[in-house]
Amino acid sequence: MVGTRIDGKIIAQSVKDRVKKATEELKKQGISPCLATILIGANSASATYVKNKHTACKEVGIATKDYKLDANITQSELTRIIDELNADKLVHGILVQLPLPKQLDTFATTSRISPLKDVDGLTPHNAGLLTMKKAALVACTPSGIMEMFDYHRIDIEGKNVVLINRSNLVGKPLYHLLLEKNATVLTCHSKTKNLSELCQNADIIITAVGNRNKFTLTSDMIKEGAIVIDVAISRFKEKLVGDSDYKDIIQKASFATPVPGGVGPMTVAMLLKNTITAASLSSQIV
Repeated sequence: MVGTRIDGKIIAQSVKDRVKKATEELKKQGISPCLATILIGANSASATYVKNKHTACKEVGIATKDYKLDANITQSELTRIIDELNADKLVHGILVQLPLPKQLDTFATTSRISPLKDVDGLTPHNAGLLTMKKAALVACTPSGIMEMFDYHRIDIEGKNVVLINRSNLVGKPLYHLLLEKNATVLTCHSKTKNLSELCQNADIIITAVGNRNKFTLTSDMIKEGAIVIDVAISRFKEKLVGDSDYKDIIQKASFATPVPGGVGPMTVAMLLKNTITAASLSSQIV
């Protein structure tokens, strides 16, 4: 059998279309959604990611503020800028592009962002609300994956899910989102034993390792008809790849995401959605 390709570009566009309509409605109410991005240093990959986010914002009518800061900025200087953006009523979302230079503390930085403007869903407040099924702003990649399931009407209730990642950006928030949908979730990582066997028993595999030198998900590790969501993206042998070979996996899986063009576009689309949500929340504050 040959499975169905989960095309992130098509699904992301459907999200963008909804966001564009919501943006227009907010503007009629006198609210102009605005996202502020903070890029520190000259990391070319990070600069590309931020540029893509600004381009996407422009497509749907979201205004942007672009902060490009010196790589040697101190924690106190960065905190001052975040505080200013927190206080700016015309800014609805704040995104600090990760990773940060070594002298900066990631937790202290993301924690400083107002939970109401936390479009990455990384503050302790929003992460805590997620565990209680109350979060309005959820990490973009995990929520994008859930959007993919919804788009293809994939029912995950009661399904056995193997999640190969335990990061704050992907694994942990995704774990809670899957639980909300009544999936049975097994979180795996670098210390997990018998990973191949665990994968072979899974209805859904979501993998986000991002290092082909250490891990590759091969077709013999999945059962017939399994669903494979490949979140990873890295450069391997001069190509952009995920954790798996899509052409190989799709011969056995019922659904699978390609890399690139799978989960990646969804992350940006959900950032736009979060910005609109944050702008809507701001209108409810008295």
